Amino acid sequence: MTEAELDELQRDCPTLYHMAERGSWPSIRRYGLLSTSALLDLHGIRGAERDRLEACRRPVTATVRGPGLEPAMIRDQKPMDDPSLRRCLDPGLEPSDWYRLLNGRVFFWPSPARLHRLLHARSYRDVAHDVLELDTAALVTAWRPAITLSAINSGATRPFPVSRGRATFLPIADYPYAAWRARRSRGERVVELAVAHGVPDVERFVRRVVRMGGGRDDEILFERSPRIAPPASLL
Repeated sequence: MTEAELDELQRDCPTLYHMAERGSWPSIRRYGLLSTSALLDLHGIRGAERDRLEACRRPVTATVRGPGLEPAMIRDQKPMDDPSLRRCLDPGLEPSDWYRLLNGRVFFWPSPARLHRLLHARSYRDVAHDVLELDTAALVTAWRPAITLSAINSGATRPFPVSRGRATFLPIADYPYAAWRARRSRGERVVELAVAHGVPDVERFVRRVVRMGGGRDDEILFERSPRIAPPASLL
């Protein structure tokens, strides 16, 4: 992806969306938006319990709580399963490898359509969620070295498993944006933006947090003024 293509992506997708469990925003605001692996580090989860949460499919949402910390919820992984992963993973990868790759990142949708598709999926449509809306350009400027892009929904193997492997997650400079521009409409040329380990200063980039779904009207939990101060570079 060239710098001009990155600018185009940011114009087409000025907002990034992250769907968190209902009630998660106060904890995210305090500790940051952390990957599953980072949350397990924070809460001191080790051994067999850590392997169960980090290297195996989570059929239901899990809650962890380290000494002196608020409980943290870790989302289920209902949209994928081991048999499907075995059919679509690159040679040499096992489902446990894929779960670890996912659990080492936090994921954002560049497209509101993708967000609403997940909100209305059978597994989630009856439950409200805390949805974070972030400034794309500000996050990319601050966290670019840790960002990867994906052309697929890496956390789903339904309705059919799409081939995937370590190269599914590409640095911005390596992402074949021009090829996807020729095949997909605006908003779909990048399906996921992920940040390795997490975004501990996520509040700096959040425009709004909205409780959505569950058959209820949207409720704004947090909203900042339109102006966001330029983020400090991590380089």
